[in-house]
Amino acid sequence: MKWGKWLENWDMTSLKINLKFLEMEWEPRDPDRAAAWELYIELLTRIATQPLPAKHGDEAAALQSVYSLFPLSREIIKRHGRDCAEFAKIAIVVLNQIIRPFTAKWHRAAQRGAFDDSNQRQAFRSELAKLQEKLRVYARMLADMAGVEDLTTLEDS
Repeated sequence: MKWGKWLENWDMTSLKINLKFLEMEWEPRDPDRAAAWELYIELLTRIATQPLPAKHGDEAAALQSVYSLFPLSREIIKRHGRDCAEFAKIAIVVLNQIIRPFTAKWHRAAQRGAFDDSNQRQAFRSELAKLQEKLRVYARMLADMAGVEDLTTLEDS
């Protein structure tokens, strides 16, 4: 299967990816599967994919949890080395094109006191919910790459 087709299967064709790359074969190996499994479990157990009820939780903590996906992904890629290149390709694109715009916007806003304003907290939660939808798709992609059962719908929402 080609990368383009694999991304199409997950409705991730809006990602900006080099056309030559999309024509390459998608062939995850054992290190890719191991790396995908590690990040998959992290995603399933973080606010990145879990609901944040309106009267519970803390916006700053939620933002930090989403941001922590950067060092976590980097560490997983470094630990598994160049043999997890297929995992690294999708992880880098998701970090840079899906997660980074959210964290960049909200880190600056948080530094300026946005979370002290109820309207801004609501806006954050609304944008977080949209991000969570995309990251649940990413989690399902990682489950596929890892060759494991998709548990993103294990719990009732």
